[in-house]
Amino acid sequence: MDNTSIGILAHVDAGKTTFSEQILCHAGVIRSAGRVDHGDAFLDAHPLEKQRGITIFSDQAVFEREGRRFFWVDTPGHADFAAEMERAISAVDYAVVLVSGAEGVQGHTETIWALLDRLSIPSFIFINKTDRAGFDAAASLADVKKRLSPDCVDMGGYRGGAMSDALTEAVAERDESLLNRLLDGDFDEGDWLDALKGQLRRREIFPVYFGSALNDTGVSEFLDALCLLTDGIEPNAQPFDALVYKVRHDAQGGRLTFFKVLAGSVVAREEIALPGGETAKLNELRLYSGAKYKSLNRAETGMLVCAAGLPAVKPGEHIGAGCGKRSRFATEPMLAASVQWDNAIPTTKVLQALRQLEEEDPALNVSFIESTGGIDVDVMGPIQLEVLTQLLKDRFGIAVTFGKLRVMYMETIKAPAIGVGHYEPLRHYAEVQLRLVPGEPGSGITFESKCHVDELTLNWQRLIETHVFEKAHKGVLTGAKLTDVKVELLHGRSHLKHTEGGDFRQSTYRAIRNALMYAESVLLEPICRFDLRLPRDDFGRVMGDLTKMQAKLDPPEMSDDTCTMSGEAPFALFSDYIADFMAATHGRGALRYRLDHYAPCRDQDAIVEAANYNPLADDTPDSVFCSHGAGYTVPWNEVRAHAHIPITED
Repeated sequence: MDNTSIGILAHVDAGKTTFSEQILCHAGVIRSAGRVDHGDAFLDAHPLEKQRGITIFSDQAVFEREGRRFFWVDTPGHADFAAEMERAISAVDYAVVLVSGAEGVQGHTETIWALLDRLSIPSFIFINKTDRAGFDAAASLADVKKRLSPDCVDMGGYRGGAMSDALTEAVAERDESLLNRLLDGDFDEGDWLDALKGQLRRREIFPVYFGSALNDTGVSEFLDALCLLTDGIEPNAQPFDALVYKVRHDAQGGRLTFFKVLAGSVVAREEIALPGGETAKLNELRLYSGAKYKSLNRAETGMLVCAAGLPAVKPGEHIGAGCGKRSRFATEPMLAASVQWDNAIPTTKVLQALRQLEEEDPALNVSFIESTGGIDVDVMGPIQLEVLTQLLKDRFGIAVTFGKLRVMYMETIKAPAIGVGHYEPLRHYAEVQLRLVPGEPGSGITFESKCHVDELTLNWQRLIETHVFEKAHKGVLTGAKLTDVKVELLHGRSHLKHTEGGDFRQSTYRAIRNALMYAESVLLEPICRFDLRLPRDDFGRVMGDLTKMQAKLDPPEMSDDTCTMSGEAPFALFSDYIADFMAATHGRGALRYRLDHYAPCRDQDAIVEAANYNPLADDTPDSVFCSHGAGYTVPWNEVRAHAHIPITED
């Protein structure tokens, strides 16, 4: 059976959950549509979602229609859970973006649209809440064309059969051969439909539909159109390859790994390859629809399935034939907070609970500060902190609070630096020599091996690569996350008898830290991209505020009574301005912002001094050597003199 996965995305309060309920009702998944305010929505089953009335966790429903299997993937709409949304849509074939006809395109909608563009996901638009007083279809269409794409096309409710003249022309305008045929009066409905589906797949056209989910208007027609215009993925006989997009834990703490089968198929109890050269058996395959599941014997191409008990594989990693590939998620927090708890609760218990939550949300980037015994987490905003507080209480019985949100800095390097990591306590042995090279801005951490397989076998080299990516490495200025660095493996050495996998973990970590101690490090701060809409009368005051915070502004767009301003500014300055902006515009302004990039910090020396970070008290840059049957520690600045492999600069 062909499979198609469709993600539903929207700005918070656009009516996404109500829309999904109506879709699932028409698809036969549920008998009647639930409601957020009633707490009986099919895909918002978690107690926290019922309590807050928002989607927090991605979930899926499965239905069959016209001989195909559809996976309907619900995603959070609140910006604080954008990382969860991005992980979910990494597994979809098509997207439906819901826009409120009452509010129009909102800030988070544009962020979603940019992400879909980056991932090249074909997308539909459903303009909801058309029942609101004063709704103007033409104005709504103009809004999405302006703010999302000029290729947004009103489908006129098309779901098969005769196309309207406007739709016929819109398709022909994007296909020269069809345009010539249309001018010659040679129209064939099947050819136009095939062309429309192709244009949708290539993101050359974005079908727009209208309706009211609350009143169940236009939803059934949209579902028909969705089935007509999307293509299914056929099962194939290629080697099994799958992308992990979600990790959860059941009530007993069992690990649930959700993945999309990209190629081939896999059967229950089959042994599959995992990142790092390891293998594991798929003890149980599950097909989830809402909170319920059924066991599967086989998962085929295009399916979104779950494996129970699969060892620690992270979202974004591949399992099967594609091991070694990984997806890099663009949504990153700009804020961090310190965890605070009662001293009677062991630190290990708090850390263990947070590590489990980090498995489910890697963007948390839980950090244990060895020098102080404290714990930090990275977050998108205050709502996420509230949810974390409740999760820790409900799932683990741990009461915590969080310190004040602070801007999250990152670190990189200015020039290449070589590091050595040696790990040789008794009956263990591994040495790694690598070079850190400045990477392109926004590239994160990348890896390349320049080590010949005659020197170090490929399985050890791949294991070193796995260790490079398995944790967030800290810089040496403030302990902030390391980014925009290419890790080049220069040399490595193992022992035929004494080397184990964990030895290369130790030597890789130490080599990276050792190189950072020699490097010229740079502190980076988040730069946000913002858009402001405000009354024209307030332009002067707001312009002055933005100038004070060193914002780089685009030329403003003026209309009779409003002004639109966009630009970028250091988030450390802009984050405090959000409340001031609303006051300055007397609540009549609209503001949206997002992380755009990281740039060298304006006041690095002051921030580093205030951090008072000791790089030697955290991840160690030292190495362990062996002499007379016992291991001993060599300080980082003496490791090169003891290394078994000569230092090479090229």
